[in-house]
Amino acid sequence: RVALLKGLPADTLGKMADSLTLSEGAETVIETLKSLGYKIGLISGGFDYFGKYLQEKLGLDYVFANALEIRDGKLTGRITGDIIDAGRKAEILKTITTVENINLHQTIAVGDGANDLPMLRVAGLGVAFHAKPVVRQNAHRSISSVGLDGLLYLMGISEREIRQT
Repeated sequence: RVALLKGLPADTLGKMADSLTLSEGAETVIETLKSLGYKIGLISGGFDYFGKYLQEKLGLDYVFANALEIRDGKLTGRITGDIIDAGRKAEILKTITTVENINLHQTIAVGDGANDLPMLRVAGLGVAFHAKPVVRQNAHRSISSVGLDGLLYLMGISEREIRQT
């Protein structure tokens, strides 16, 4: 799929990033968890340009995504570095626990596709969010009818704690 981007001017990415819409409740989750001392990361099979954009906008602590190769101001249709696939997502989560000196059981992972399943399985709490049926069936928990802020209630965070952010 990335080959289809060959020749696209790199400055087009900024326009695309500006049009990104966040999942309902995403900002509330991030603000609340950051205020409670949590570290927040994005581990995506998408592209690093958009991950870094979200990192700056939302204050994410970690971003891991596929790095688009850009030459002479244009996308080459290739990525550089390791491909962030299903297995790599789980490995990255494990690496973050080492860096943060926490136990893997203290992690929460949220995903929607089959490529998230290994990461959801190794996390202390793996949550399928508006996910495909196979993901819902294989995750620890599932959120399907509310926004991402439903994660806060699943974690036992009170409405008062949410409003204090």
